[in-house]
Amino acid sequence: MTIASTLRLSLYGAAISATLGLIGCSNATDTAATDDSATADASKPAKTLAITQIVEHPSLDEMRRGIIDELADNGYVEGQNLTINFQSAQGNTATAGQIAKQFAGDNPDAIVAISTPSAQSIVASTKTVPVIYTAISDPVAAKLIDANAVPIQSNVTGLSSELPIEPQLDNIQKIAPNAKTIGYVYSPGEVNSVSVLNQLKKAAPARGLKILEVTANRPTDVAMATRSLSGRADIIYTSLDNNVVSAFEAMAGAANELDIPVIASDEFSVRRGATAALGVNDYDFGRTTGKMVYRVLSGEAVNTIKPEVMNTLTLYASPKHAAEQGVSLTDELLKNAINVDKEAKSAK
Repeated sequence: MTIASTLRLSLYGAAISATLGLIGCSNATDTAATDDSATADASKPAKTLAITQIVEHPSLDEMRRGIIDELADNGYVEGQNLTINFQSAQGNTATAGQIAKQFAGDNPDAIVAISTPSAQSIVASTKTVPVIYTAISDPVAAKLIDANAVPIQSNVTGLSSELPIEPQLDNIQKIAPNAKTIGYVYSPGEVNSVSVLNQLKKAAPARGLKILEVTANRPTDVAMATRSLSGRADIIYTSLDNNVVSAFEAMAGAANELDIPVIASDEFSVRRGATAALGVNDYDFGRTTGKMVYRVLSGEAVNTIKPEVMNTLTLYASPKHAAEQGVSLTDELLKNAINVDKEAKSAK
């Protein structure tokens, strides 16, 4: 992928039982790795890695693939000297808690928790197994680290995807300069989404903007929540809310009907229907997380690995989706963005 532009911002710096399989978890064999030619480093002892995420959707799945590829490139290859036990909670927080307890009992060499609900469940279930969280928008609000970026438990570290709100608002106003009301569809049960809402409410008034919040407690609520913004919002902004991202095509379809542009926070939401997004590259985010996991599997104490924040943001845009949602993107904006429409065309 050729990145047209990146905006760099300085920010602070895993066998589950068959019983769980009956209540909604995905199977325990991970299929994210794609490099069949990778060869394990014979000098590295066999390791077991547990990976869990709250739900499967393209953004989180791409992060998981990045983690596994990074480990393979460093000599830990799944099926050779690395056993990976992956489980998805399929959007159910109670299932996430059961997965966490089982993983803690299995005592793998490390656990990777992808998404806030999964990370909170894992951290609550073990104080001894090394835990690497990732795809967390606000690790402080999630009570994974304190305000000084110190983990609340000595077995925890990870990578945050927290996105500063001001550049998001800048992006929104470039795309819809006449917008007065931003619709925000979110799940109140996700700490990261509530945190973003609070930031929006704090920053919006100074720009003459109003935030109109609408809740979607389940993925099946997303389309209805989006339609409720008809005649009330000029533009829709979405964070990395897992309910919303899981049902993003439904949101995009509703927004197309209403001619309301959707601005997202991740690459795949643009590929799935959003007008644009300013966020981290999901695969690169996974590779960076994988470097932290590799350090743990190689014997480094987890409490010596400081939590990090991904510090590179990329602008993604789709003129096609923008037109479907009633706006056009300027040449200036497209010059500084990855045009996913061109990528899709060249891939055919």
